[in-house]
Amino acid sequence: MTAVETHITYSNSYTIHHEDAYMTQEEDWDRDLLLDPAWEKQQRKTFTAWCNSHLRKAGTQIENIEEDFRNGLKLMLLLEVISGERLPKPDKGKMRFHKIANVNKALDFICSKGVKLVSIGAEEIVDGNVKMTLGMIWTIILRFAIQDISVEETSAKEGLLLWCQRKTAPYRNVNVQNFHISWKDGLALCALIHRHRPDLIDYSKLRKDDPIGNLNTAFEVAEKFLDIPKMLDAEGEMEKRVCFYSPEVRNRCNQILPLSLLEWIRRTIPWLENRVAEQTMRAMQQKLEDFRDYRRVHKPPRVQEKCQLEINFNTLQTKLRLSNRPAFMPSEGKMVSDIANAWKGLEQVEKGYEEWLLTEIRRLERLDHLAEKFKQKCSMHESWTAGKEDLLSQKDYESASLMEIRALMRKHEAFESDLAAHQDRVEQIAAIAQELNELDYHDAATVNARCQGICDQWDNLGTLTQKRRDALERVEKLWETIDQLYLEFAKRAAPFNNWMDGAMEDLQDMFIVHSIEEIQSLITAHDQFKATLPEADKERMATIGIHNEIVKIAQTYGIKLSGINPYTNLSTQDISNKWDTVKHLVPLRDQMLQEEVARQQANERLRRQFAAQANIIGPWIQTKMEEISHVSVDIAGSLEEQMNSLKQYEQNIINYKSNIDKLEGDHQLSQESLIFDNKHTNYTMEHIRVGWEQLLTTIARTINEVENQILTRDAKGISQEQLNEFRASFNHFDRKRNGMMDPDDFRACLISMGYDLVSLRGEVEFARIMTLVDPNNTGVVTFQAFIDFMTRETAETDTAEQVMASFKILASDKSYITVEELRRELPPEQAEYCISRMTKYVGPDSPAGALDYISFSSALYGESDL
Repeated sequence: MTAVETHITYSNSYTIHHEDAYMTQEEDWDRDLLLDPAWEKQQRKTFTAWCNSHLRKAGTQIENIEEDFRNGLKLMLLLEVISGERLPKPDKGKMRFHKIANVNKALDFICSKGVKLVSIGAEEIVDGNVKMTLGMIWTIILRFAIQDISVEETSAKEGLLLWCQRKTAPYRNVNVQNFHISWKDGLALCALIHRHRPDLIDYSKLRKDDPIGNLNTAFEVAEKFLDIPKMLDAEGEMEKRVCFYSPEVRNRCNQILPLSLLEWIRRTIPWLENRVAEQTMRAMQQKLEDFRDYRRVHKPPRVQEKCQLEINFNTLQTKLRLSNRPAFMPSEGKMVSDIANAWKGLEQVEKGYEEWLLTEIRRLERLDHLAEKFKQKCSMHESWTAGKEDLLSQKDYESASLMEIRALMRKHEAFESDLAAHQDRVEQIAAIAQELNELDYHDAATVNARCQGICDQWDNLGTLTQKRRDALERVEKLWETIDQLYLEFAKRAAPFNNWMDGAMEDLQDMFIVHSIEEIQSLITAHDQFKATLPEADKERMATIGIHNEIVKIAQTYGIKLSGINPYTNLSTQDISNKWDTVKHLVPLRDQMLQEEVARQQANERLRRQFAAQANIIGPWIQTKMEEISHVSVDIAGSLEEQMNSLKQYEQNIINYKSNIDKLEGDHQLSQESLIFDNKHTNYTMEHIRVGWEQLLTTIARTINEVENQILTRDAKGISQEQLNEFRASFNHFDRKRNGMMDPDDFRACLISMGYDLVSLRGEVEFARIMTLVDPNNTGVVTFQAFIDFMTRETAETDTAEQVMASFKILASDKSYITVEELRRELPPEQAEYCISRMTKYVGPDSPAGALDYISFSSALYGESDL
């Protein structure tokens, strides 16, 4: 709510009794007061000022409140400004039914906001009914300005009165009891201002007997410093009431609303929606950097702020509910859902912004190249056309001699030939200008103006050329002799000169390539051009030979030459100079092309250098992976031999690291040279890195597996022959040769070893075995799990003699074993089982707690085993 909206004029006619007073305005409208001209004048003035305080935002205002709203247009505009919403498109006609239709659209919008319009119809507003017009404006003020005002759950009027009483209580001569006589002396208004801004009014100097001065002071200070328009004047408003609704109450109602976040979103969305490209690469790159700053720096705090606002809102609602108070409802447009919708809109416009920036940068790069090319061609063309219009406009043929007029005619023919030869360049200029326009070049206006100037000049040259030809042809019959050699020279020199112009233009043409093939194509074209130089040199010599023939004839017959060819401005010196320029540009072009070849060859060498190493390292890694796999399943040799072999593999792999580092260096050089493709290899640096990491992991894991097998063999007393037998069985049923058996292969292996796993009981037994070899339910049986299982199976068939040998090892060759030794060396359940069944050992050297493991072993397996 703005200061203008909170500056409301109240009178006895507009007393508000409850929160829905704006819906029953007809009952509050005092018809008798309408008969009072002074009252009507003041209400018209007040309401006009209120309406204009809003209409000025749209760049307009009203002068006569009952006249200016009759066509409905400014009434609809007023509602759009104060509501922030769009109304239906108004009718454009000026007939009465058009006006009624527009007013009805405004009244319908008011009704859509829950307002009941009593006895106010479109016809009365169109007819300029003062009572109905003022009543309608009062209804709008109630609905859009003061409806939502409340203090401590009171109505708008009661809340304002309570607030005013509290704010003015400490001030002398102020006793606010109502909204009419309590305000007549102006002291209450001055007290409200002083309470919030004591720096604006010196209240101690105010006098109760100067009501007009007090009111004028309050109105002027409010308008100048508080942005509250002056809608009343003190002299005519002694009986009127003015109320200020302070920011304090407004902040109490809106203290948790996301004003800053919504404002930031409203500021940010137009920035992201603005897809107007900058004119320069630097500016667009700055836009890209600004966008990345927005994503990295500016947006993250707003995400946290949005989350915190939602938390604050939920916390407030919970506290209100726990204290049996009504739930807090933010004003329209500032609810949590509005935050979510605004945020969704922000993310929607954010999509594609960075891609648009990159596209524009690429477009500007292309534009800069075209613009430079356009300027170059325009400069060459403008250099050629300079002075041509003046030459074509001359009327020198009117006073020329016979020889001179013939010379002028031939000179003109040579010019026409030259003109036609330049047509292609004009078309090229126009084509480049068109492409610049299609690509939306920022300085297209300058390009178009220059192109249009060239085209207009070209058309004018054509017109002037035709006019001059017509003039020369009219007098051609009077002149019959002509110098054929001069004419022949001019005709041959003009196209040759134009060819040299084109050659110089081509030799200085810019190029951009990205591969050997592209630069080789340019070199081929250049070589083809150089192949035409001998023929061109013959044409040059032939053209100069014509001039030499003229000189020879003149010397032979004593003819005094003027030194100027009457048919062309070109001289042999001009041709020689341009020819020298062409010959000078050819090696420069060679050098440029060769430099580019060297650069592309260097890039190609980097590609081949990387590919050569990658094509070796990639297969080497794969080979080592396969060799390690073979070592892990190879049953030839002991585990120690396998361990030594794997250690050698590990050392070889570690020694090979320098090759990986070198390849990383080659990869870095390629990236620094902006090389991102390589047709010579299928291996990328990422492939090599992943393979290398897998190789290191595999060798480490394989070594660990062999170490575990050695530990198992030593701990279980398994011989190398048994371990090899286990390995042979495992490898036989490891069909995938990956060091792991699936459940079906493991079942087949057990059946081959005599296990009965076919019957129902066998299924249960196999399920039990799988819980032992695959406790984590991975779906595979590793060699280590297989060895552990087979060791347990073998241990269950140990003889008493083997058991006694095991106990003897645990007892360090003593004839007895202690409880502590059993608990230290055996699993807890097995240790307790033995302790509970062993008898006390009786002997001279036995300590307390000694147990007889020999008797235990004999009793366990029977005397026959001994």
